[in-house]
Amino acid sequence: MLQTVWVSPPGSWNLRETEHHPVGKKRNWKCRFFRTIIQHPCRRHAPRRPRKARMLRKIQICLCFCFVSGILYEISLLSSCVFNYLPMSQHYLTPEQVLNLGKSIIFLETTERLEPPPLVSCSVESAARIYQDRPIILFMKGLTNETALDLNTSYAAFSLLSSMKNVFIFPLQMETIFQETPLLQWYNQVVPEQEKNWVHVSSDATRLALIWKYGGIYMDTDVISIRPIPEESFLAAQKSRFSSNGIFGFPAHHKFIWDCMENFVLKYNGNIWGNQGPFLMTRMLKSLCNLTDFEGTEDHSCQNISFLNPQRFYPIPYPAWSRYYQVWDKSPSFSHSYALHLWNFMNHNRKVVVAGSNTLAEKLYKAYCPSTYQDLIQNGKQEHLPDLEDVV
Repeated sequence: MLQTVWVSPPGSWNLRETEHHPVGKKRNWKCRFFRTIIQHPCRRHAPRRPRKARMLRKIQICLCFCFVSGILYEISLLSSCVFNYLPMSQHYLTPEQVLNLGKSIIFLETTERLEPPPLVSCSVESAARIYQDRPIILFMKGLTNETALDLNTSYAAFSLLSSMKNVFIFPLQMETIFQETPLLQWYNQVVPEQEKNWVHVSSDATRLALIWKYGGIYMDTDVISIRPIPEESFLAAQKSRFSSNGIFGFPAHHKFIWDCMENFVLKYNGNIWGNQGPFLMTRMLKSLCNLTDFEGTEDHSCQNISFLNPQRFYPIPYPAWSRYYQVWDKSPSFSHSYALHLWNFMNHNRKVVVAGSNTLAEKLYKAYCPSTYQDLIQNGKQEHLPDLEDVV
């Protein structure tokens, strides 16, 4: 089982014990109440019926009451937010339990760093705000089972993200994640120290395994969410006829993801950047579909997989990535976008978000991750960008 490092506020995501729902007791009490009324009716208004008819009437009333109670109980479970569980002392959700709730938004940090920089924090915060009824999970390789992190940690981003009731930060344990997938054999044979692009390759593999096992949406840590994605099975077009793997979503055990994992192993070449990432997604999609160019803002669909228009996530293409860090006369509305990929890998000049700069990136921070902006930007801490080889 995946191990847990709990960094969210105690009690915000605890399991609900059945003892807090004494439906059976309430039902018995109310059945006795109805039985009392039935056994002692007002004779002036209810003429006495034959004994057999009275007995059948009692049974009908009790059955109807139990049936209605059951329906109301189920509705209450469905309608209540999954994050409003009653406290259960010292018993926190494990990664598997959170993932099994379904429809998770998953982020990965495959470097050893423990302090998420502002862009990572902004990505997670924006997702938590847009998808308030879904678990937001950040897996971090630098965490271990012994790592003690809480609301009082010196890492500002941990305190910020931990205050959000639907955000979870867990250790990234690849061997456990790769169990029962085609990737386990590859992982047991590969030598990370000899891999040129291990940070990226390991992330490419991990995101496939997690989405195949549990379903949900994977996002890179430089993706800022601005509105919900309405699709369940989708790939994001970076440009016509070319798919990214920086954001995608599928239900659990989808055949396309399984086929991608098999192709990952069969065509593995860690020396070619993207061979296990966007190039993998593109060649697998091309094996199923006859891809055509996008002419407007329409999406394409093939084999029940939506191939979403580049405007959905990449309205500013990578050659123009620096425009996020420029001042615009009129900021774009991004009305056709669900999220924005800020191309952190392309940021060779280490451009940062600076308070008061009025750049497009600063405006995005203010609008979609205001807590990150307030705590990490306005309070004197400008965004620090790690080395390029550490960015996924």
